[in-house]
Amino acid sequence: MVFGYSTNAFVRFDLLDSFDKIATLGFKGVEIMCDQPHLYPPDYPAPRLEEVKARLAAGNLKPTNLNSFTLFAVGDTYLPSWIEPQAERRQMRIDHTLACLEIAAFLGCANISVPPGGPLEKSFTRKESLALFHRGLDQVIPRAEALGVQLLIEPEPDLLMERTAEIKPFVQDIRCAAVGINFDIGHFFCAGEDPAAALEELFEWVGHMHIEDIAPDRRHNHLIAGQGAIDFPSVFRTMAALGYQRDISLELYPYTDRPEAAGKESLAHLQPLMAAAGLLA
Repeated sequence: MVFGYSTNAFVRFDLLDSFDKIATLGFKGVEIMCDQPHLYPPDYPAPRLEEVKARLAAGNLKPTNLNSFTLFAVGDTYLPSWIEPQAERRQMRIDHTLACLEIAAFLGCANISVPPGGPLEKSFTRKESLALFHRGLDQVIPRAEALGVQLLIEPEPDLLMERTAEIKPFVQDIRCAAVGINFDIGHFFCAGEDPAAALEELFEWVGHMHIEDIAPDRRHNHLIAGQGAIDFPSVFRTMAALGYQRDISLELYPYTDRPEAAGKESLAHLQPLMAAAGLLA
């Protein structure tokens, strides 16, 4: 298991500079934001991708995940979505996902994370929205299988899927090894669940994890580890008991004004807890 740090906390810095800063903090991995101002696919022809690959190698950083969730380059945090009424908007999400799969394969990254669809449209029922999401995934799954890159759906508060009871039947129904779950510890806490219990129930589909702290009121706002109410020892013990071997990435995008300090403080809080649970060699 490699512990990485997401570049979405470093949007005030160039992508390659963010790699250097993350490596200097002591992280062994990096989750790459596939959106402007970082690795937005249309902005990265082959020569620039070669530079990215070389800088990762120079910093001895493993790409833990490609985060293809946001699309600020052409929309916002959630849009374009898999479940928008306009077919051309849904196609933008599909095309972006396909491009991110190609980049993941080139960089040797095992997975990309994708949004679960939403916000929900009043013009569609939940059943119709789920059907649209299935239809969109059908257009990207074959390429994911061919490239050997997993598509990891990330449940998110207030979107199409946010709880165990929503994501579990969806991935079960797909019955495809190329589709799994990006398990964000804080998101399940925000949805009113015990992250450790949710992880145990969803474990067979979890291909990558996000970590951050959340306040006791469960409001969806990522905090520095140790500043909230997440029971990290319980989560880490569960990970160890289940034999979790995939990677984990710290996600602290609210701290763009001080990403290095936030990462350093979180690392100092989490590493002893991870070691105590037997997660670190």
